[in-house]
Amino acid sequence: MAKAILLIIEDDPDIQELLSFAMSNEGWKLLQAKTGEEGLDFLKKGPVNCILLDIMLPGMDGLKVLKKIKEIEQCRNIPVIMTSAKGEEADIITGLELGADDYVVKPYSPKVLIARIRAGLRRQEENGGREAVTVWQQGPLKLDAARHEVFCYGRPLDLFAIEFSLLRHFISHPDIVFSRNQIIAAVRGPDYPVTDRSVDVQILGLRKKLGRAGDMIETIRSVGYRFRPME
Repeated sequence: MAKAILLIIEDDPDIQELLSFAMSNEGWKLLQAKTGEEGLDFLKKGPVNCILLDIMLPGMDGLKVLKKIKEIEQCRNIPVIMTSAKGEEADIITGLELGADDYVVKPYSPKVLIARIRAGLRRQEENGGREAVTVWQQGPLKLDAARHEVFCYGRPLDLFAIEFSLLRHFISHPDIVFSRNQIIAAVRGPDYPVTDRSVDVQILGLRKKLGRAGDMIETIRSVGYRFRPME
């Protein structure tokens, strides 16, 4: 990808300065907006490759801005990372349901945020920034969502529907750590009744069917799970 363009929609000048300093060595071009309206004006002028969007903005809040971003045809596949001091589960689920690719709770580590941005840029580059991705290849794993097929080391796998949905969620969001609640909300919906133990059992079953490739689904102690592609 050529020099990536990041749009930061954040009204706190101290955070704007912190992000500018932290990202100074990444080679990215930064566009900074203090309001949602200003951020939308940037998007009308030209394309960007990733958006950092705060929820608590003056005037139009971040969730409303996100909805408007996803209504713009050329912006639907731009990765959006929500940033907010609001870390309640309901806020995270709302952002993800509206189309956010990731959600980072303040105060966050700039290094972690940069890693999330890199992951979003990588997914967009694989996507070409145009059409929705339906096929993912990570190491020995290949998932074709349109044909509902999964291959591991060239061998077709027979997965239950929930296992297929779990793998699709993981393989399409590499390197991102998800809580159990985030995982089940993504594959079943926020109101689906399930316990943490049920999520663990389903992921355990998926890992067994993946064999050696199951190690790519990592357990993050006290947090949840992450899909880590093979080097």
